[in-house]
Amino acid sequence: MRRAASLRADMLSGTWVGRTLFAALAITLVLSGLPGCSLPIPGPTPTPPPLASELIFYDWEGDMPQPVLDAFSREYGVKVTYLVYESQEEAIQNMRAGQHYDVVVMDSRFIPSLVHENLLATINYRNVPNFKNIAANYRDLAYDPGNQHSVPYNWGTDGLVVRSDLIEGPVTSWADLWDPRYAGRVAIWVGMPREVMGLTLKSLGYSVNSEVPAELEAALARLLELKPNLRYVEDYDLANSASAMTSGQIVLSMGDAMDALAAREKNPAITYVLPKEGALLWSDTFVTPANSPNQTTAEVFLNFLLRPEIGAQITNESHYATPNEAAYPFTDPQILNDPVIFPPRAQLKNAEIILPYSPEGQKLFDQIWERFIAAAPQEGK
Repeated sequence: MRRAASLRADMLSGTWVGRTLFAALAITLVLSGLPGCSLPIPGPTPTPPPLASELIFYDWEGDMPQPVLDAFSREYGVKVTYLVYESQEEAIQNMRAGQHYDVVVMDSRFIPSLVHENLLATINYRNVPNFKNIAANYRDLAYDPGNQHSVPYNWGTDGLVVRSDLIEGPVTSWADLWDPRYAGRVAIWVGMPREVMGLTLKSLGYSVNSEVPAELEAALARLLELKPNLRYVEDYDLANSASAMTSGQIVLSMGDAMDALAAREKNPAITYVLPKEGALLWSDTFVTPANSPNQTTAEVFLNFLLRPEIGAQITNESHYATPNEAAYPFTDPQILNDPVIFPPRAQLKNAEIILPYSPEGQKLFDQIWERFIAAAPQEGK
């Protein structure tokens, strides 16, 4: 492992950043016709309105370190109320119902539909000058051109979690889930339909975002072949997933980097593989709902979160990769050098980020997925 001083020098020269940023390789491969990655240009700065006394932050449980929220409250005198959801669908449903939130953590794939429904405010970047700390390759992407409605928060991969000491050969491919040697000991995250169907499409050589009926039908047929050999992991229950992998009940599973890290803590023989067909990519963003009465306070909060030392504090606790390149010099070198968290460029070849379907594509996908669920009981084998 490199010393911190050497790591800092690499960051300043740009070599380390260029090697690790997933967007430089993966997003640019799958998103074409994008405008230039430019920083929104603020206009003249008016006198800001007074800050609200309270800000409501809506996120996964435990995702944002409480000391970060406390530091914001101390500095600005704004109480931060941290509300939690159990799924992005729950968060979106509550936003549609008119519930009041000021800042929400939202998967990037949902941004276009939320914008279409007029549920997101337009961000005033006069109040978020620290947006300049976001690496250029994470800005101005297809799901939100110009970052009008979202600020990048973190990103990661979905790949294969492997009990390497119980596997009979090297795991390199999504197709290894179908290896009959591991029947009854492979797992999927049943509540993540786009990811499950996406990895199946990738195993067949198709795009994770395919809307071609014949390709989705082929993926369904392939998933149904796997059905008798599957165990099911409930959403986001890292403890249960890690325990099943540690006990040997599961030897091969789809999972994300955090799933792999949790399992690795229990058994160092548990490894993480980004399949040769291409990993799946995800990214979370910060958004401000259109009905928030405290948009300026929300933007001041976002600006605070984008400070280099604050961004690093979040990464050091969450272990999720950050697009805030100004935070790297303050980030734990063990995290920066962990290929599970920040994969090398070569491992991101053919990777794709999951994008929103068109309305027609979503309807077709929902029908395909319902057929899979109907044929695949959710009890483990």
